[in-house]
Amino acid sequence: MKRRTLIGTLVAGCMMLAVSPTFAQQKAAKKEIGLQLYSVREEIGKNPNFDQILQKISALGYTGVEAAGYKDGKLYNLSPQEFKAKVEKAGMKVISSHATKTLSEKELASGDFTESLKWWDECIATHKAAGMKYIVTPWMDVPKTLKDLETQCRYLDAVGAKCRQQGIVYGYHNHSHEFRKVEDKVMYDYMLEHTNPENVFFEMDVYWAVMGQVSPVDYFNKYAGRFKALHIKDHREIGQSGMVGFDAIFNNSKVAGLQYIFVELEETRNDIYTGLQQSIDYLKKASFVKASYLK
Repeated sequence: MKRRTLIGTLVAGCMMLAVSPTFAQQKAAKKEIGLQLYSVREEIGKNPNFDQILQKISALGYTGVEAAGYKDGKLYNLSPQEFKAKVEKAGMKVISSHATKTLSEKELASGDFTESLKWWDECIATHKAAGMKYIVTPWMDVPKTLKDLETQCRYLDAVGAKCRQQGIVYGYHNHSHEFRKVEDKVMYDYMLEHTNPENVFFEMDVYWAVMGQVSPVDYFNKYAGRFKALHIKDHREIGQSGMVGFDAIFNNSKVAGLQYIFVELEETRNDIYTGLQQSIDYLKKASFVKASYLK
């Protein structure tokens, strides 16, 4: 009896081990986490082996990429088909890209941005061929007047409409200066209120929002559904500064309208790959970060 009891206990214990994930398994839990390739810009600049860089990123656990190297119909000097093939060979997905055409002073003054819109035709075609879901404008200077800001918003809307016609979702990415005022209006609020949600979403960089002295969660609630993507960023490695309330941000992801997250590191304490590993490990372990935000 005792032997049977012991055997039964051992079998039950083995079954528990089989169904209960170890700490290592929990750490390696698969989550949809993209990387903004601007994070590895220096590596790309000094290492001609782009495939090797992508393989390293994938090995860390990143599942998708957001590009920042579009120029003249190519992505990182590769055709869109070559870029897509290399990313997928590394075991990741092509998700998004930062690209833009800045309006000239003449276009701002006249309000006619027809010439700049022509530039977008090749840009959109390239990104469609690469399988991009999103194209994001990464920067806009603070306009001098509300009239100029209104023109910029019409331009964003027009670009977004072009993208939508080709099945791509278009967005705008902030830094901290968008939370300053143009005349008597907060630039970011004005942009949210004067662009069509069908044409323009907002990829909030949560770190730069905090640096702009605003609460990302307040914006999620005020402009529900407008934030389909987030840049998850910290002063250096994610989760180490205590400056950004990531738990509150992720716990309000539904009202934000979140679909995808991208890690971006501009600075690290150590080498970039160590920083990327520490950052994704933080997000993997965090119970408030879901496995996926895609609906």
